[in-house]
Amino acid sequence: MKKKILFVINTLGGAGAEMALLELLEKLEKENEKTKDVQYEISLYVLMGQGELVKKLPKEVLLKNKSYQPLSVLQKEGRHFMYRTILKTMFVRGTVFCLLPYLLSSLADMLKRRKVLPDKLLWRVLSDGGERFAEEYDLAVAYLEGGSAYYIADHVRAKKKAAFIHIDYTKAGYTRKLDRDCYLKYDAIFPIGEDVKQQFLKVYPECAGRTKVFHNIIDTEKIKTKASLPGGFSDDFDGIRLLTVGRLTEQKSYPTAIRAMKKIKEKHKNVRWYVLGEGPERKRLEHLIDSLGLQEDFILSGSVENPYPYYKSADIYVHATGFEGKSIAIQEAQTLGLPIIASESNREQIENGVDGILCRLEPEAVSEAVCRMMEDEKLRNRYREASLKKNVVYEKDMELLTGLLFR
Repeated sequence: MKKKILFVINTLGGAGAEMALLELLEKLEKENEKTKDVQYEISLYVLMGQGELVKKLPKEVLLKNKSYQPLSVLQKEGRHFMYRTILKTMFVRGTVFCLLPYLLSSLADMLKRRKVLPDKLLWRVLSDGGERFAEEYDLAVAYLEGGSAYYIADHVRAKKKAAFIHIDYTKAGYTRKLDRDCYLKYDAIFPIGEDVKQQFLKVYPECAGRTKVFHNIIDTEKIKTKASLPGGFSDDFDGIRLLTVGRLTEQKSYPTAIRAMKKIKEKHKNVRWYVLGEGPERKRLEHLIDSLGLQEDFILSGSVENPYPYYKSADIYVHATGFEGKSIAIQEAQTLGLPIIASESNREQIENGVDGILCRLEPEAVSEAVCRMMEDEKLRNRYREASLKKNVVYEKDMELLTGLLFR
C-alpha cells in the first residue's frame, strides 16, 4: 500500500526547523526500508525555491519545484535570488492585485501595533503565487508557519492536512486575521513544545482537540559520530570556551550576550565566547563588538558544515535567546554532555539548578550565571552528567503524523 505525502516548507536553509525536517524525512525513509506493507511516497515543495540544505535531502524524496537554487538567503547571491522570486511571484496570476485589500488591511493593523512585519505580508503573496499540483495527497504537511501553512490550507488537495508550529505564535507577529483562520482547515496541529502549544491555543482555542506536541527529531548517534570527526576550534586559546549556535537574527538576542561578555571580562580574562551561525544581524553585531573592545573575546565564527566538534571542545553552552519554540541546539548540547546556561524562555528544556542554569535575558543576569559556572568546576561537571541523562529522543511522536494516514 502506498501513501502519498507532501511536505511544504518556506525555504531550505540551515536553520533549526529545516534541519529537523530533514531528520523527519530520513525517519520516514527508514520506515520504508523496514516494512513493505505500507510505503510512503514522499514529496517536498520549497515555497521560495532555494536553500543550501537541498543537497542533504534523502534520495527517495521527490523535490517538486520546477526550478531550484541551492543558495542561502544569508549570502548576497541568495538574497538577490530571493528578491527576484518575490517580484516574479507578485505578478503570477495577478497575485499582488488580488491580495491588495488583504495586504492593506493587514498593514494597517501592524501600524496600529507599531510593528510592521513585511515578511509576514509576503508569505501570503508567495503562497498564492506558488506552483500548483493537480494530484491529491493522502497527507499534506506544512512544516512552518506563514507561507507553507497558507499554501497547504488553500492550494493543496489532500485527504488529511497537518501543520507544525515552531515558534511563540503571538510574539512572532502572527494573528488570526493575517492567517485568515487557516489553521481551522487542518486535521492536526503539531507544536514542537508545550509552551509553544499553549501560546498557539491562546490564538486558536477551538483547535485544542487536534493540537498535540510533536518534539523535534534528532539523531543522537549521528551527532556523537560527527562530534568525533576532525574540526572544531582552530585557535590556540587555552581558557574557558563559551559556545552558542544559532543564526544571527534579532530573535536570538545577541546584543544581550555581547554586553554580558563585557561584564564577564571585567572579572575573568581567560574566557572567549564563540558563535556558530550567520545572518542579517552580522554587521550590527560586529559594530557592537568593536565598540565594546571585544574583537578578540566575542567571535562570530559564521556557519560551519559540522558544528559538533565545537560542542565537544566547548566548556559551557550558552543559549540566551528571546522568543522561540524548542531549541535543537540545546538538544544537541545535551546529547554531547555540555553544562548549559539558558534564558528563561527555554525553561521547557532546562530545569534550573538540576541540569543547567536559567536566567533572565539581561546582560547582568547572563554574566552572573556564566561567572558562577566558570568558577565552580564541580557544578559544571554535575550539569554535564545531568545533560547526558536528559531525554532528547521522542520516538513515539512519529505515530502522531503517520497515524493520520489511517484515520
